[in-house]
Amino acid sequence: MADQLATDIIAKIKAHAEPGGEEITTNTELTALGIHSLELTEIIFDLEEEYGIEIEMNTVDAWSNLKNVGDMIEAVRALIAKKA
Repeated sequence: MADQLATDIIAKIKAHAEPGGEEITTNTELTALGIHSLELTEIIFDLEEEYGIEIEMNTVDAWSNLKNVGDMIEAVRALIAKKA
C-alpha cells in the first residue's frame, strides 16, 4: 500500500506518461512509461514546486539515479526529511 506521498508522486508521473492504462507501481521503470528527459524535467519541476524542495541534478544524473518510480519517491522523501 502506497502512502500519500507515493500516491501523489505517482499521479504526477502518470500525468506525463504515455497513455497505456497500465498500473504504475514503485517498480515501474520510467522509460517504460515513455518518460524521457523533457518529461522528467517537468516532473522534477512539479515536485520541487509542490514540496518546496530543490532537486539538484542535471538530466544525465537524473537518469542514472532515477530508474523507476520508487527511486523518485525516495529521492523526494529524503529531500523533504532534510528540509524539516
